[in-house]
Formats: sequence, C-alpha cells, structure tokens
Amino acid sequence: MSTYVMLLNWTDQGIRNYKDTPERADAFAAATQKLGAKLLNLYWTVGSYDLVAVVEAPDDETVTAVLLQLGGVGNVRTTTLRAFGRKEMDRIVAKATG
Repeated sequence: MSTYVMLLNWTDQGIRNYKDTPERADAFAAATQKLGAKLLNLYWTVGSYDLVAVVEAPDDETVTAVLLQLGGVGNVRTTTLRAFGRKEMDRIVAKATG
C-alpha cells in the first residue's frame, strides 16, 4: 500500500458547517474504506491548513477516487502528497545509485 498525506482547507461551505466536522470525518473514513483505501489518521490543525489526513491506498487510481469523492461533497479543497517510508526510500536510493 502507498501512503498519501492530504492537506485540506475548508471551503466556505465547510467552515459554515464546522460543527459537523466530527461526523464528516467518520463519513470520510467509511467512504475511504469502501473504495479500498484506509484513513490512518486525521488531524485538525492550526496554520496554513485546517486538516491533515494520512491515507493508505493500493494505487494512485484508488486515492484519486477518494479525493474526487471527498472534493465532490464540497466541504474541503485538497493538496495531496505521495509519501515514502524508510523501506521504500531505501529501495529508491538503491535504484538511483545502481
């Protein structure tokens, strides 16, 4: 499974409905699982982003489906980063150095 870090900002709709954010988080976790991915962590943050989510997915297509579904609800806009763990980075470095 690949890991993705999602940086989320509330839209105008999302901030108007901030009281529902715990329930929206539960719905996001359920929808993510239904699509074949897994929400590992979700953090509400202070600063440039309102939330940070860490998701595992089997491939880019699955995480893209998760993002489309999440964005389609209209409460957040996302920036997504593919994250590499230590073992993955060891393999990448080995490949790069021959």
